[in-house]
Amino acid sequence: MEMEAFVPEQAFEDFQKTVLENNPHANMERIRQAFDFAVAAHEGQKRKDGSPYVTHTIAAAAIAAEMGLDDESIIAALLHDVLEDTDTTYETVAAQFGEDVAGIVDGVTKLTRVQYSTLEERQMENLRKMLMAMAKDIRVILIKLADRLHNMRTMQYQTPEKQLSKSRETMEIYAPIAHRLGVEKVKDELEDLALLYLDPVGYREITNTLEKRRLIMEQFLQEMEKTIEERMAKEGIKCKVYGRLKHLYSIYRKMYAQHLGVEEIFDLCAFRVIVDGLADCYNVLGIIHEMFRPVPGRFKDYISTPKPNNYQSLHTTVIGTEGIPFEVQIRTWEMHMTAEYGVAAHWKYKSGPSGHKEGDEEKFAWIRRLLESQQDSEAQDFYHDLKVDMFDDEVFVFTPKGDVKSLPAGATPIDFAYSIHSAVGNRMVGAKVNGCIVPISYPLQNGDIVSITTSNSSAGPSRDWLNIAKSGEARSKIKQWFKREKRDENIQQGREMFGAEAKRVGLPMADITDPDMLPHILKRMAVQDMDDVYASIGYGGMTASHAVGRIRDEILRNRAPAKKTELEKMQERADRRQQQQKPQKAVQGVLVEGLDNCLIKFSRCCAPVPGDPIVGFITRGLGVSIHRRDCVNYRRDADGGRWIKVTWADETSDYYTAEIHITSDERSGLVMDVATILNGLNARVRSLNARDTGKGTTVAAITLDVKNAEELQTIVNKLQTIRGIQDINRGGI
Repeated sequence: MEMEAFVPEQAFEDFQKTVLENNPHANMERIRQAFDFAVAAHEGQKRKDGSPYVTHTIAAAAIAAEMGLDDESIIAALLHDVLEDTDTTYETVAAQFGEDVAGIVDGVTKLTRVQYSTLEERQMENLRKMLMAMAKDIRVILIKLADRLHNMRTMQYQTPEKQLSKSRETMEIYAPIAHRLGVEKVKDELEDLALLYLDPVGYREITNTLEKRRLIMEQFLQEMEKTIEERMAKEGIKCKVYGRLKHLYSIYRKMYAQHLGVEEIFDLCAFRVIVDGLADCYNVLGIIHEMFRPVPGRFKDYISTPKPNNYQSLHTTVIGTEGIPFEVQIRTWEMHMTAEYGVAAHWKYKSGPSGHKEGDEEKFAWIRRLLESQQDSEAQDFYHDLKVDMFDDEVFVFTPKGDVKSLPAGATPIDFAYSIHSAVGNRMVGAKVNGCIVPISYPLQNGDIVSITTSNSSAGPSRDWLNIAKSGEARSKIKQWFKREKRDENIQQGREMFGAEAKRVGLPMADITDPDMLPHILKRMAVQDMDDVYASIGYGGMTASHAVGRIRDEILRNRAPAKKTELEKMQERADRRQQQQKPQKAVQGVLVEGLDNCLIKFSRCCAPVPGDPIVGFITRGLGVSIHRRDCVNYRRDADGGRWIKVTWADETSDYYTAEIHITSDERSGLVMDVATILNGLNARVRSLNARDTGKGTTVAAITLDVKNAEELQTIVNKLQTIRGIQDINRGGI
């Protein structure tokens, strides 16, 4: 199909319509200047689908407008890629559109510019940068969400590997952030689009079933809307009723959690009843319960106890006259705008010359608190704690005075105590829940009334509390106490742990204390002296292996050519011993009998990894090709004269590419199960592709990098525990 030519005037006309529909008072003259600037800056740049690159920034700006964001946000969205992808400077943007716009554009650019050496560091820094951007100007993240949403809408033009990695990142980071910010419309669409690539079989199963039932459900929605509106009018309540189908991922999640097929889920419909005043919300609830039979245990009052993202609504599930259960959400118009647009509703309802309303500071204070609580965390801890604090379900508990505390699901009295104040947690000696004494590891439940017993003579928290506490805030405050109160003890304990780890990996302390090397090490570790490193290890802020690894890397990177360190001398001695024992030199972890430094190539037909029995094949002009001994090509021509004996080196440090083929029963959730296990094993996945055979089975191919056959077998064993797996075998590439 031939792509339509990009016509700037037509594109702006369509864009202007979207902007004015959502913000009739928008300054279209300034927005037009930004539009023309973006078109000129991205001149000649193309997207993967061949369209002009500027169509992406226009689409992102249109999404920002649909959120109801202000003029500066829309302009910044139009320009959000000019600093990264063009020659435009910050100063140019600031001069033409102001410091506010330039600051937002710069903030969006910085979210994607830095590269990190490990997955954990990349995830940690991406999230930390997002938190810092949120604390500085929440609009940076809202524009980044708009950018990601349009990229997901056009993901079909990317490679399968990029589709999978971006969809997983969207599901793990961007959708939960949209949820935490209350931007539910964006969150729902991000989840649905990510599901399309993460589990295409499950996605197709749901969409096909919904399509078959669409006419019946649309008729049900229309009839129920009319029935509820007529009854409310009869009762003198002015309202608007909206019926809708639940979004795909919410249906998928329910199927996955309850092991149901889509045909077994009946409450696919939901209704929103929007009224003018707070009192009407509870009046409507009573009438709904009179009209339909409520399902016990399915009523939630988020008006009196709002969610952390300020979401407010009454939720109840009822059963209609035809026996079909459905959910009803009841809210005011202002609650509805907050539910749909979250923090973006702030700009829809802004008042005063500065656009700020009373209470705004407290609305965004949770971002700063979360960022402050993670200052001393390692990458892995930070990512884990942040996912718990931001993304997990909440449990709502009460203080004895009736104040509500929102904690991560599974939180304990330790988390509750530290959520009140650091001093309460540090002096805690016991806890009561609903008047009864409970252990400090007791998992709190919704509605619990919690009181903390403290003592001024308390010796402080125990290190064991770090394993019990669920929230990142509590864990961070416990670490801070040990950091502050037990520095000498931490230094002593950390020095011993560091020394043991350094000895284990063969890192001499003389290399670390070398006057020429120490300044580089201290700069890399961002500390004043090595005691700071030891103290951090002692209180749990850093692991000994992480510290030793970073220091060893820094020594090797900054070694002086004319001066050999003890580490290098030790390595040279080891190399000489190895050469005396084995005159041959391993290439890519392989020793070839009678040959040294020959070219090695791993065959694609069988993809051998260390631990596999192997054999070499001498190729003309291409060195030696390495095959597994059970490879079909070797078995077919084992007597040929060009096969040569090869062995694995005693130690291999490289990663080797392997492929796993999976055959499974056709079912939804399979790809998500596979991805979850691979993620839990920290597997280095290159690609994961699955397709339905049309014969009741699904086949999947996983390409990944492993260190040896043992690691590969561990992955296979874990994958075999997945429900419905018929067969797993290794393949070529």
